[in-house]
Amino acid sequence: MSGAYQHQSVLPQEAVAALITDPAGLYVDGTFGRGGHSRLILERLSPQGRLLVIDKDPEAIAVAEALQREDPRVSVAQGSFADMERWVQKLMQAEAVHGVLLDLGVSSPQLDDAARGFSFNKDGPLDMRMDPTQGQSAAEWLAAASEDAIARVLYEYGEEKFSRRMARAIVAHRTHTDITSTLQLADIVKAANPAWEKHKHPATRAFQGIRIFINDELGDLGRALQAARDLLVSGGRLAVISFHSLEDRMVKEFMRKAARGDEFPRALPVTQAQLKPLLRLLGKSQAQAQEVADNARARSAVLRVAEKIG
Repeated sequence: MSGAYQHQSVLPQEAVAALITDPAGLYVDGTFGRGGHSRLILERLSPQGRLLVIDKDPEAIAVAEALQREDPRVSVAQGSFADMERWVQKLMQAEAVHGVLLDLGVSSPQLDDAARGFSFNKDGPLDMRMDPTQGQSAAEWLAAASEDAIARVLYEYGEEKFSRRMARAIVAHRTHTDITSTLQLADIVKAANPAWEKHKHPATRAFQGIRIFINDELGDLGRALQAARDLLVSGGRLAVISFHSLEDRMVKEFMRKAARGDEFPRALPVTQAQLKPLLRLLGKSQAQAQEVADNARARSAVLRVAEKIG
């Protein structure tokens, strides 16, 4: 099934151009997907360069392993990018890398395949797991979670202001009918949403919140950012593409804090060098009009890049 759904990488040229500093270096693509960014990285690497690709999704891993058979510079790990340090040590026999790329969120193949349970537009089993063999599905969680827990997830991870109304509707519905399909949940949430946003499905935020929670996406992201910072060589680059405000805020705050260095009272006469900053901010990019026209998913994408210092 992995070949049936196509994925168009977002900001591919910008991300890879910002990432590569040494063609003979070691790089990590922490979100392989269908390999759009990885293939561009490989095009820019010399025969001595190497690339570790990571993904939770078994279908993405099948594509990655096919690429590995074509190109011996590729190593493949199935799991979370939060564990990249372990994979770098185990598969690359290295302690440091020259660049880490993270393309966050759900991929087009995952959304397009109704059987994966991510889409509120297509009916399928209510799953939402990046790796369907690990952890509990969205349906299993919704069947047992308290109304307060559901509301909290919708509010904190989906930024849904009607989270309590939606949680109440979900709990009321499940008392007489199990919630097992995506359209079933979408209809419940839609009916509980009193203020539909223009050009946005009324279940968008709820589905986002549940998906992020089920996959521990923000927890993984926090651990991955720290691992990347620690793994990078001096002058190495961290490039992160995010698609919604929660992710982008985390990335921005992490990079800014690392660029500021140690915290000291403002009145103390210390130089910037004495603060021991770990990263240097290289700015952010967003998709140009033509890319957005060709790929609607690029509309909300933000690429942030930072360079390791010292």
